Amino acid sequence: MRVVELAGIGPGPFAAMLLADLGADVVRVDRPGGAGLGIDPARDVTNRNKRSVIVDLKAADGPARVLDLAERADVLIEGYRPGVAERLGVGPGDCHARNPRLVYGRMTGWGQDGPLADRAGHDIGYIALTGTLGMIGAPDEPPAVPANLVGDYAGGSLYLVVGVLAALHHVRAGGAGQVVDAAIVDGAAHLSSMIHGMLAAGAWQDRRGANLLDGGCPFYGTYATADGRHMAVGALEPRFYAEFMDLLGIPERAPARDDPARWSELREAIAARFATRTRDEWTAVFADSDACVAPVLSLREAPHHPHLAARGTFTDHGGITQPAPAPRFSATPTAVRTGPALPGADAEAVARDWGLPRRPDPVPTLAPNPQ
Repeated sequence: MRVVELAGIGPGPFAAMLLADLGADVVRVDRPGGAGLGIDPARDVTNRNKRSVIVDLKAADGPARVLDLAERADVLIEGYRPGVAERLGVGPGDCHARNPRLVYGRMTGWGQDGPLADRAGHDIGYIALTGTLGMIGAPDEPPAVPANLVGDYAGGSLYLVVGVLAALHHVRAGGAGQVVDAAIVDGAAHLSSMIHGMLAAGAWQDRRGANLLDGGCPFYGTYATADGRHMAVGALEPRFYAEFMDLLGIPERAPARDDPARWSELREAIAARFATRTRDEWTAVFADSDACVAPVLSLREAPHHPHLAARGTFTDHGGITQPAPAPRFSATPTAVRTGPALPGADAEAVARDWGLPRRPDPVPTLAPNPQ
């Protein structure tokens, strides 16, 4: 599968990386001077397994160069504001005129229509409006910011990839190419489907820190240890809860599980116990148990956890420790094949492999002679 990625930041590059991890030939069209948040291109792992060319879409021949790629591609991904790709001459109409089977993936925060469609935004604003952000954090504190994982990547990138693959399946079954409108607000809202069902059933309160899965119950949350680190507890089922309370050393407190009026008392007792030992000591206590307790690890610690190390959940490539491709396949295993694509480094190889027409370099515009 051939994918053209018009360079951007955040969810678009991540979606293209996921497709590249799965084996697609992804060509990233970088703009002159670069784009993004100033990350060293050699360390931007969201550009791994890709190739890069540089095209100035504002130059006279810029759109034609992108359309040459689109004509030979299965998928194109862009993350501009609505209407920008059309003004640049690389919108769906332009691309489908050259390649009717193309799947045109559009990645935005607000979507292609609606009152906010033309407004700027970032992950935190998108998840704020969907009610997602308001669910996260302690009830007496501002909502906690979950990095940009829930909006950009879960609600954005993953939904774009699902949509692109479904549309590609439609094409390969004999259908026409189409536009996939992946909006982070849509995806983030969709992620909360179960919660909305619980809310309708009266099993979820519309406030933070008052529910089964948002830290409201004392046996599903995090606790500080003696060394200032933390343990995560998810002992929801009765038998797991019973094992948790036994190993924690306060089985006499177990009956408080079924009485929400005693949850604050139970939380204090659990917190007091966790505060008596270090994180690593508690990790040893709960090892090889079904108590559903885990240490809260940092980004640098995670790759060294025995389970993640045994599975190869993280990998090292080019001196950079990074998450390995996921998911896994029994017949077509994935891998980090190449490091981050450096802007423009693959122009000749892409032109050869994709059979691009040779276009003359643009003629520079000279300033008129003042005399």
